[in-house]
Amino acid sequence: MLLAIGSGSLTGFTLGLIGGGGSILATPLLIYVVGIRDVHTALGTGALAVSANAYLNLISHALRGHLWWRCALIFTVAGSLGAFFGSSLGKLIDGQRLLFLFGLVMMFVSFAMRKVRCDTAATPQSLSLGTHGKTGLTALLTGTCSGFFGIGGGFLIVPGLLLATGMPLINAVGTSLLAVGTFGLTTAINYAASGLVDWRIAGYFILGGVAGGVIGTIVSTQLSTQRDTLTKIFRAIIFSVSLYVLWRSYGAV
Repeated sequence: MLLAIGSGSLTGFTLGLIGGGGSILATPLLIYVVGIRDVHTALGTGALAVSANAYLNLISHALRGHLWWRCALIFTVAGSLGAFFGSSLGKLIDGQRLLFLFGLVMMFVSFAMRKVRCDTAATPQSLSLGTHGKTGLTALLTGTCSGFFGIGGGFLIVPGLLLATGMPLINAVGTSLLAVGTFGLTTAINYAASGLVDWRIAGYFILGGVAGGVIGTIVSTQLSTQRDTLTKIFRAIIFSVSLYVLWRSYGAV
């Protein structure tokens, strides 16, 4: 119980801080710290816990004016379709191989983030119809990857929002949480239908995530005034965890 609550606190803090990384941390923590032996059960349980914590963190960011609601809704609707398809496919893949692919994708994103630049002049009103279309296509691809790996997808959604709209990172963090929560819920429902969710551990994980998420949101708001600080933290977390996941799952490949 204590391990699950502590792991949830760390996951909630990361979600509040950078809008992503919840499942990047949740899945390895559930497997290697909490001790869930079945990878697919860890994926399903993690998706449910991250979904709940993302929705809770969404409230804190919304109260601080960080959300671009139209982009959030477009990303959520289009991405949820991809998440359902991806999660159906992910259940057919061997769990350890899925983890290894997960690690490779995380490492790729950590390097790709170096190329992403924010447009400080961008506002919700300045986005064109073409930009919204690009956002929808990005969301569909991101949602598919999210469902496939059994994750909320924030570590893909935040770069996707930056790439599609050029919004400031703090807004991408807040805006991503609606999609993170919905992607995770879509994936969790699909896994739960196959009996691949540990409800007791998910409850402890969510409980720990509440406090961690509040602290993460406060820190994120303070760091948003420091140029590139959040981006560097985001990349460092993704790259570090990708190395660990690749190391632990390499033997299965």
